[in-house]
Amino acid sequence: MTDYLGPYQLGYNDTPEGGIYVGDARELARAIPDESVDLIFTDPPYPREYLPLWRWLGEEASRVLRPGGLCLAMSGQSYLPDIYAALSSSLEYHWTFLLETPGEKCTIWPRRVSPGWKPVLSYSKGPYSGPWWGTDVMSSQMNDKRFHRWGQSESAVCSFLSRLPDGVLWEPFCGGGTTAAVWGKVLGHRYLAFEIDALVAKAARVRVRQTQPPLFVPEAQQLEFERT
Repeated sequence: MTDYLGPYQLGYNDTPEGGIYVGDARELARAIPDESVDLIFTDPPYPREYLPLWRWLGEEASRVLRPGGLCLAMSGQSYLPDIYAALSSSLEYHWTFLLETPGEKCTIWPRRVSPGWKPVLSYSKGPYSGPWWGTDVMSSQMNDKRFHRWGQSESAVCSFLSRLPDGVLWEPFCGGGTTAAVWGKVLGHRYLAFEIDALVAKAARVRVRQTQPPLFVPEAQQLEFERT
């Protein structure tokens, strides 16, 4: 087990940087070695102006993921055709999961709809051969905005990550550190995360350090999965 990925120290214990580095992911990712990441779990920004990030994500995921590695990305619904096209240009489509989002709804005025769910897009580098997922509908508690205005709940992230085997996770858009807290501290695995805003990254590091694992094994980890 190595504590480094290229020049970056991985997070999972109280490492100096907490595995979270400040900068534009498109620049920082260049130092990640080819085929050195097992899993990507991320929540890129949803507005139209950020659509180019999805093609970059697909291309970079194809480079850094190990064969069979999975890229899971939360998404809004407004530009799904564009996002599918961007990711499919470099990766193999696996599935679209449905994440229920209880609580106050965010109204998409141009589309005249207030969605109560969000898609989590799953793509793989080559044929998918990971664990059996079971249901493709996940539930969560209300979104957690304490650390970032676009923050997700830890229960939502845990509902996905607790189903996956140990490995190195990369989160290109760290935000308030939900993925880092769940994968690194709740589940005890290694991760690398990038955040463009220095103040947000600082808050995410504090959040990860203060996160304590639960005294129970997440329900999903108690399931037996097919490994074929």
